[in-house]
Amino acid sequence: MDTFYSNGKLLLTGEYVVLDGATSLAVPTKFGQDLIIEPIQELQLIWGSFTNTGECWFEASFDLPKLRLTSATFNSNKEGSAEFIAETLRDILLEAKRLNPKFLDSNNGFIVKTNLTFPQNWGLGSSSTLINNIASWANVNPFTLLWNAFSGSGYDIACASHNSPILYQLKESKPIIEEVEFNPSFTDELFFVYLNQKQNSREGIAQYKQHKEEAKTLITEIDSLTQEFLATNSSKNLGEIIIEHEQIISSIIKQQPVKKRLFSDYFGEIKSLGAWGGDFILATGNDDSINYFNQKGFNTILPYKEMIL
Repeated sequence: MDTFYSNGKLLLTGEYVVLDGATSLAVPTKFGQDLIIEPIQELQLIWGSFTNTGECWFEASFDLPKLRLTSATFNSNKEGSAEFIAETLRDILLEAKRLNPKFLDSNNGFIVKTNLTFPQNWGLGSSSTLINNIASWANVNPFTLLWNAFSGSGYDIACASHNSPILYQLKESKPIIEEVEFNPSFTDELFFVYLNQKQNSREGIAQYKQHKEEAKTLITEIDSLTQEFLATNSSKNLGEIIIEHEQIISSIIKQQPVKKRLFSDYFGEIKSLGAWGGDFILATGNDDSINYFNQKGFNTILPYKEMIL
């Protein structure tokens, strides 16, 4: 039996512009996903995906070695279909096999189980952790697998295999990763709040690309704010950095910052993380923050130390 595990992710700075070379601060989370492989005699790949509560939400079977889909079952309130998810999984596996022809080239089959340790709708990287785990299993480059099968900056892939905060930059289409220390003395004043809806990163990226030429002129400003974010020594100073960062991204993607849109009366500062409009936000605050967000109908609130690895 082989087991692989990948960390979830959050992007603290540089959302969107990370695609065009901005230096971004990203952090791995205490939540992630594992992949467990057991060999069987039958020439089949039998796949089961499980939620953080142990429920099987997706099953599929493939004949080996050609990975022909023979059955698929999808049990979730998420949009999609069993066939679509199965074909997407097949595409990833076929690309991994193309990168390493020895992958799945054996006289036996496999039972494969994936287990999330966070709710699917949290947006902490159910796809990136899967891709990184499959890359580890297939012994291929996870960034190559990501970019050949899908798209994206790859910061989430970097978080999947790093156990500390990182500075992440794409330079000439290659990932530059630097492990850094980011453990502010005021972490008890930082909270992650789930916005009760999962954001589609691909839609956000597509919208960003309409304004990317304008964004390129602002990359040096984002780079500077990332360094300031990393070096800040108070939540007040961090709040000032957040305001400036939110204004810059807002000017690029033509969307209102989340604080102005949803929390204009909040006493702290709020920053979107990743694609704007859903998933988690970062809030500076105090003991009253949890009550504030609860009264607004947002009940999933994690202190910094409970979220970040």
